Amino acid sequence: MPTVAPLDLDGHCVTASFLDDIPFFALADGMVHWLDHGQRSVRLHDGLLSATTTAKNDLMISGGEDGKVMTLTSAGVTAELASVGKKWVTSVASGPQGAVAYASGRNAWVRFADGKTKEFAHPRSVEGVAFSPKGMRIGVARYNGATLHFPAADGTPTELQWDGAHTGITFSPDGGFLVTTMQENALHGWKLVDAKHMRMTGYPAKVKSLSWSAKGKWLASSGAPAAIVWPFTGKDGPMGKAPLELGTRGNTMVTSVACHPSEDIVAIGYEDGMVLAVRFADAKEVLLRRPGKGAITSMAWDKEERRLAFGSAAGDCGVIDITG
Repeated sequence: MPTVAPLDLDGHCVTASFLDDIPFFALADGMVHWLDHGQRSVRLHDGLLSATTTAKNDLMISGGEDGKVMTLTSAGVTAELASVGKKWVTSVASGPQGAVAYASGRNAWVRFADGKTKEFAHPRSVEGVAFSPKGMRIGVARYNGATLHFPAADGTPTELQWDGAHTGITFSPDGGFLVTTMQENALHGWKLVDAKHMRMTGYPAKVKSLSWSAKGKWLASSGAPAAIVWPFTGKDGPMGKAPLELGTRGNTMVTSVACHPSEDIVAIGYEDGMVLAVRFADAKEVLLRRPGKGAITSMAWDKEERRLAFGSAAGDCGVIDITG
C-alpha cells in the first residue's frame, strides 16, 4: 500500500519536483520549501509564476513577478540568471547544453551556458516556451499559433498558424510533434515534418497539464473527468484515433498528470486532491492519495521511480512512496 508523507504549506503550489532526489515545492508567493533532514525554505521571488527543473534534476529554474530568472540547487544555493526589469517573467524552460529560455510580454530570450543571451520579439504576448529534444531549437506559444526559433543561428523563424490563444507548449520526446494548450478547451498540434495540423478537442475544461509517456507513444492531459491520453504511435500522431480515458471519476475533474519515467503508467491528480496511478494497458487503478484540501496542481516522479511529489492549490503537498 502506498504511503504519504504530508507537507502542509501555506499557499498555491506552482511546481512540485525533485532536485537530486530531494522533494522541492515552489509556491506562488515566491517561497520554495524542501525536505532534506527536516523542512527547509528560501524566498526565491517576490511572486513566483513559473518553475521547472533541468533534465538531470540538479537545478530549479524559475521566473517571477519581480522580473527575475533564478536558479536553485538542491543545497539551497540561489543565483540570479537574468532580469527583465519591472516586467513579469511568465514562463521558463530548461534546454540542452545548459541553455535556459524565458518569456516576458511579447519577448522570449535564450540564455546560453556562457552567459550570452539572444532575444526574440513577437507581435503578441508569449504565453509559453519549450526546447525541442533535438538540437538547439525553441518553440514559443503565442496568439494564433506557435513560432520556432533556432537560437544559435541567424535565420527566419518557422511560423505555425492556428487561430486562437495558445497558452502552453511541448515537443514530443522524438522531436517530431509540437502540441499547444489553448485558451479554449482544446489542444492543437503540428506534425513538424510537414506542418500538418492535429486537432484534439472535446474537453469540458481548459487543459493545464500535459505529460508524455516514457517513449513518447502517449500524451496524457488534464481538463476532463478522466485523464485523456492521446496515441502518438503512428506517423500522423492521434489523427483519426480515439484517446484513452483513464481514471474516470464521475464529474470530478483531472487537474494534473505525470507519466511514469519508464512504464506506461500515469499518475492522475484531481480537483478534490485525490491521486490515482493508472496503467495504460488495462486501465487498472491504484489509489495513491485520498482527497485533500485543494486541487492537485503539480506532480513529479523521482529518479528511482518509487516516489511521487505532489502539490496543491491549497498548499497541502507531500511525497507518495508507491512501494509502501
